[in-house]
Amino acid sequence: MVDSTKTDNRERLVVIGNGMAAGRVLEELFERERDRYRVTVFNAEPRVNYNRIMLSPVLSGEKTYEEILIHDDAWYAANGVELIRGEKVIAINRDERKVISAVGTVADYDRLIVATGSQPFIIPVPGHDLDGVLTYRDLDDVEAMLAAAEKGGRAVVIGGGLLGLEAAAGLKARGMDVTVLHLMPTLMERQLDQSAGYLLQKAIEARGIEVVTRANTHEIAGAAGAVRAVRLDDGREIPADIVVMAVGIKPNVDLAKDAGLEVNRGLLVDDLMRTSDPAIYAVGECVEHRGQCYGLVAPLYEMAKTVGAGLAGDDGLAYRGSLTATKLKVTGVDLYSAGELAEGDDREEIVLRDAAHSIYKRLVLQENRIIGAVLYGDTADGPWFFQHIKNGTDISEMRETLIFGQGFAGAGPLDPMAAVAALPDDAEICGCNGVCKSRIVSAIEGGQATLDGVRATTKASSSCGSCTGLVEQLLELSLGGDFARAVADGMCPCTDLGHGEVRRLIAAKELMSIPAVMQELQWKTSCGCAKCRPALNYYLLATWPGIYVDDQQSRFINERVHANIQKDGTYSVVPRMWGGITNPTELRAIADVADKFAIPTVKVTGGQRIDLLGVKKEDLPAVWADLNAAGLVSGHAYGKALRTVKTCVGNEWCRFGTQASVSLGVQMERFLWGAWTPHKVKMAVSGCPRNCAEATVKDFGVVCVDSGFELHFAGAAGMEVKATQLLCKVVAEEDVLEHCAALLQLYRQEAHYLDRMHKWLARVGMDHVQAAVVEDADNRRDLYERFVFSQRFAQSDPWSERAAGRDSHEFTPLEGPKLEAVT
Repeated sequence: MVDSTKTDNRERLVVIGNGMAAGRVLEELFERERDRYRVTVFNAEPRVNYNRIMLSPVLSGEKTYEEILIHDDAWYAANGVELIRGEKVIAINRDERKVISAVGTVADYDRLIVATGSQPFIIPVPGHDLDGVLTYRDLDDVEAMLAAAEKGGRAVVIGGGLLGLEAAAGLKARGMDVTVLHLMPTLMERQLDQSAGYLLQKAIEARGIEVVTRANTHEIAGAAGAVRAVRLDDGREIPADIVVMAVGIKPNVDLAKDAGLEVNRGLLVDDLMRTSDPAIYAVGECVEHRGQCYGLVAPLYEMAKTVGAGLAGDDGLAYRGSLTATKLKVTGVDLYSAGELAEGDDREEIVLRDAAHSIYKRLVLQENRIIGAVLYGDTADGPWFFQHIKNGTDISEMRETLIFGQGFAGAGPLDPMAAVAALPDDAEICGCNGVCKSRIVSAIEGGQATLDGVRATTKASSSCGSCTGLVEQLLELSLGGDFARAVADGMCPCTDLGHGEVRRLIAAKELMSIPAVMQELQWKTSCGCAKCRPALNYYLLATWPGIYVDDQQSRFINERVHANIQKDGTYSVVPRMWGGITNPTELRAIADVADKFAIPTVKVTGGQRIDLLGVKKEDLPAVWADLNAAGLVSGHAYGKALRTVKTCVGNEWCRFGTQASVSLGVQMERFLWGAWTPHKVKMAVSGCPRNCAEATVKDFGVVCVDSGFELHFAGAAGMEVKATQLLCKVVAEEDVLEHCAALLQLYRQEAHYLDRMHKWLARVGMDHVQAAVVEDADNRRDLYERFVFSQRFAQSDPWSERAAGRDSHEFTPLEGPKLEAVT
């Protein structure tokens, strides 16, 4: 028991916890009132106070424990602090104002500070208690990881947040093979947007650390009581000798709760950091203030100032909450994030991208004030932006140059022509091809007067294209009024690049995600818009089948919910009927669904299918489930995809039919369904030249004749009516399938998003299509095989996935506001 009977009349101050927040409280107190209290500190760890945020450099070997000490033994002695190490406090007796440790030590207090911090969150998956499953919270955790790293082997870090990435980098530096598993698509998604997250992932992977996003841990597999591997929900198994859980923290409030203090998610405090007991303060990660719990050091230090002042008798320094900034502590990775980063109708953004140097800067503005900033690659201005966030500075006067940072903000707008004129002759314009200014100017002086001409002569801007603007400025500078700048046919205001350039560069630069495209092609906005995101999603899906993961959020509403929204807010559902064929079982199932869900309208479409109109959104999964049970799947009536293959009855029933149009139509539809295309695609097979299936106004039409099959394409019967063009004639059904698939693949590869087939044909020309699909048999076969390969990943019924529960929240109505009686 601590002796409190000595002849010391000072007030007794007891501190539970010896972390950074508690240490800073004592510093603040001693600066104001060094001798006011007799201070006793309980520390569950057997150590003095150290800088917890520097554990990562200790793990990586860049620092030692001694180098991260905040208060050594001499400091405690000099300030008369009794430090009780290795004793965890297990009870607070508020009536008698005593605390009791696990080994029975009792200390009396007049004032008490609870600074119990937080504890790491453990995912309760099977195997979480195996030997080798570690957390990352204190020096004991670091020492456990270092001991494991000495044996080498593989480490799996679960969690791609701040701590997880620092742990991964440290273990890699110690020689382990490391994989980071992150549940979300973007690393550090709470602090970063997609673009910065993409750059961060590139930097982490460049260190030899494998990163797996969208990775949901299913189980930690073991052998002989120790970790052996981590198994994901999708069945993948990643070998592991240790597993580090770094998925978050939770306030450590059990002691406070047992003492009867008011607790919510954290220990509740007022603006003076007092708990529900006026004699007890709380500070640090265990605290909940105005609904917020903090895990960063800056807010903890701000709280400590208030507590230190209060203990010294000054209650005028209230704590009002904190704005937070984050910086990753991995050597060589410069990343800074602060404030609010979410988009909003009343928010704007300023974005700067420098793809060549992997620099990304984004400022989020609201009413001419910065409310958020994320910087990657060049973070020198981070604190300056953060100060403007905290001050609420009106940035109207420096808006034009704000993104360039403190060194430029407030200066006049830069004249781009003057800037390019001032470049020296040896200034590199095209980094991809190493082309300097003098070479481009020489080409212009040699007679090249267009962008294409300069590209052909020097290769400048022919790779990533990011220097195109500079090359054009050199042309304008040299030729003056004789240079006619090409009118940009950009996809949208987010980029000056056209669809064709974007498609070409996705393949050339092997860009495999939307954030990668936006960063490497220097998008002007952080996350794109409603025009470019669906287009990019399609281009990536078409370019990288089996690799790219479809981004549902980048699809139009009909494709997101796999149904057509109608003008009254209900939806229509169209089951697929292969080649227009159905049977009594399917018809009964459709009728039963219409009855069961009180669907008001059942209509036959122009494409030989049945449309169920008036389905409530929340009923969609159940409607799909019932239709699936009868063998019906989605007809993709909502999608930029193959819709129908319409048929007439052909020679099986018709007196004039020359071929089996129904069976051929069924073959085609079963082969082609599920393929995403730039726009909707409709097909038809007519059994004779009477053309009852209207094959000559379809995107692809087959007209059966005595000698074989006429293949038509690029027709339409919508807002524009177009008769088809004759592609060729073939003699066998397998030839029809090969030509059809090859044509569809060429269209998928070359068309701009939302171009119907006839618009694509008008742009590329008939000669190009016939040369690629008809005249060059090897190329046709190559296109066909690429289409077949992509179908391996496309032919899954989206209805069955949604009916099974995927994204089920989307079909749950929002709860309405509740009114409470006022008495």
